[in-house]
Amino acid sequence: MKNPVNVAIVGATGAVGETMLKVLEERDFPVGELHLLASERSAGAKVVFKGRHLAVKDLATFDPAGVDIALFSAGGDVSKEFAPKFAAAGAVVIDNSSAFRRDADVPLVVAEVNPDALRVRPRGIIANPNCSTMQLMTALAPIHREAGIQRINVATYQSVSGTGRRALEELGRQTAAMLNFQDPKPEVYPVQIAFNVIPQGGDFLDNGYTSEEMKLVWETRKILGDESIQVNPTVVRVPVFYGHSEAVHIETRDKITAARARQLLESAPGVEVVDERRDGGYPTPVTHASGNDPVYVGRIREDISHPRGLSLWVVADNIRKGAALNAVQLAELVIAE
Repeated sequence: MKNPVNVAIVGATGAVGETMLKVLEERDFPVGELHLLASERSAGAKVVFKGRHLAVKDLATFDPAGVDIALFSAGGDVSKEFAPKFAAAGAVVIDNSSAFRRDADVPLVVAEVNPDALRVRPRGIIANPNCSTMQLMTALAPIHREAGIQRINVATYQSVSGTGRRALEELGRQTAAMLNFQDPKPEVYPVQIAFNVIPQGGDFLDNGYTSEEMKLVWETRKILGDESIQVNPTVVRVPVFYGHSEAVHIETRDKITAARARQLLESAPGVEVVDERRDGGYPTPVTHASGNDPVYVGRIREDISHPRGLSLWVVADNIRKGAALNAVQLAELVIAE
């Protein structure tokens, strides 16, 4: 048994926080004291961990002294206010928001891609990438190391769970309404999400892209350590509860065949190849990703429009690998130090 580690989960009652608890239990993480933290509104709620009923505490009044690892998943504003306080008290903070991802002195880490980056963390904070970037990097890093990726053209098909619990409820409510011949009422999204697709994620920026799209640009370059990589992203929200999908088209510096790419991916940590040229021989959010850990890759083929092009289809559970699992994997790497 490893030495016990005192853990705090900030945002413990949210979808990612709940999944972090499940992952800690499933992976037998050596939890000593466990502090479940949320806003005053959620304080007092009971959460089960390893058969014990634990009360959620108010983050605003919590003393972080003695916490070894703090897993944050409560939004950027909360992280900006409280993550430095936890770090100052001696905790290693692993933050799931976008608050620190672009800061030069905060490592942005995918466990299977650039684990060495987390060793230099002058502020005591490690950033978890955006869920879409996370699965993209897990799939593309082996190819980049072999052939050098020059350009990525990616369209994401993102589930509503990436927006949060209210979005999950909205999809369910709208779907039920439409099946009962009632009008769906959009509240979380600007337009109806049930039986629809929405080509927007985040806020629109001056260049015509959205904030969710630009995260794919900035974070890809930082994680792969290559500012020259060109990324052209389109983010689409789709009426799926859990699991993001990505249609990925890359151009490499050196020619790489589909067979070689498949070989690299089959031996890559965190990746599972599902690539048969038959009906259903590819991964989908429902049949593969939802509730599971791997990043699934299929439809691997050479691009008939470019001599050094490759196309892939990448699917993963955005709440597990895209957030909770990677955070716990980073915590495991920290305690292994």
